[in-house]
Amino acid sequence: MLQHSVTAFLQHRQIAHVFVVVSRDDGYVTNELQSDPRLTVLFCGGASRSESVLNGLLAMQTEADASDWVLVHDAARPGLNQVLISRLIDTVGVDEVGGLLALPVVDTVKQVSENKVTTVAREGLWLAQTPQMFRHGQLLSALAQVKNQEITDEASAIEMSGLSPKLVVGHWCNTKITRPEELKLIETWLKNNE
Repeated sequence: MLQHSVTAFLQHRQIAHVFVVVSRDDGYVTNELQSDPRLTVLFCGGASRSESVLNGLLAMQTEADASDWVLVHDAARPGLNQVLISRLIDTVGVDEVGGLLALPVVDTVKQVSENKVTTVAREGLWLAQTPQMFRHGQLLSALAQVKNQEITDEASAIEMSGLSPKLVVGHWCNTKITRPEELKLIETWLKNNE
């Protein structure tokens, strides 16, 4: 799965370098990833996603300016492709804040609270995806400010700093694989769209 995501970025003409953040004791990644001069593995992963991203941003500070765009992607989304990367880069463009791929909610949403089921209005609801694209310095600052808080994506940290990221329509092929059936679905998608 990781190689699919890395390859999508390495093949994109607008991506200058790819950094992969893994745990300090990861013994898998260097043997499995195809080497590339534009690929650097950073062994600085943390206990959470936000800590890993923060550590990665700190580790790449010598190679990135504060104003450089950084695209943070979850390797559990191997269906990422050139079209989605281009759409994000082109749409976010010179935006002051940045943005992320997301899908508008189309299903009816139910909420369970104290064993009671209620319907939640889906208007205005989106499902966040990755990549999430922000300026290096801005994202580093936002993540440092929420270091001890539970956040589930980079956009949350940006939002907590008072900013509003742009939502860019993604695609279901960029689904996060969390269950075996999702893996089979994305494997089929990848085989049929190579």
